[in-house]
Amino acid sequence: MNTKKTNAMRLLENAQIEYRMFEYPVDDGLIDAVSIARKIGENVEQVFKTLVTQSASREYFVFVVPANAELDLKKAAKAAGEKSVEMIHVSELPALTGYVRGGCSPIGMKKRFATFFDSGVERLGAVMVSAGKIGWQIELSPSALLEVTGGKTAPLTA
Repeated sequence: MNTKKTNAMRLLENAQIEYRMFEYPVDDGLIDAVSIARKIGENVEQVFKTLVTQSASREYFVFVVPANAELDLKKAAKAAGEKSVEMIHVSELPALTGYVRGGCSPIGMKKRFATFFDSGVERLGAVMVSAGKIGWQIELSPSALLEVTGGKTAPLTA
């Protein structure tokens, strides 16, 4: 296993939050959350993807939903207390978050944005999100993930 750490991993360690790290191959180019779940042998309902949006009032929000689900933008806007939100362009991701598509973690972004997790996360014993690098995932408890991100839960999927 690689001994280097990502920002997300360092933040978890500094907060003394336990996590497990998983590596998966990326040479096939399949880095979407459903493919990642298959590669690491985990249930798609436990592997979450991190999506970054911008509201009509120009605020940024982070939404984290299961790999096999689609973010409902109306529900997302309601959770954020906004009239509407839309996905940011993938080219904006690195400058805004410090992460790239396929390696965007809700933990350790350049700036802390209001973060919302699909309410189904509360029923899980463990959840997996990107470790902040393509090819790496981390698993931790939903309560720890909510704590470290300052996240809230809301119904976010269709």
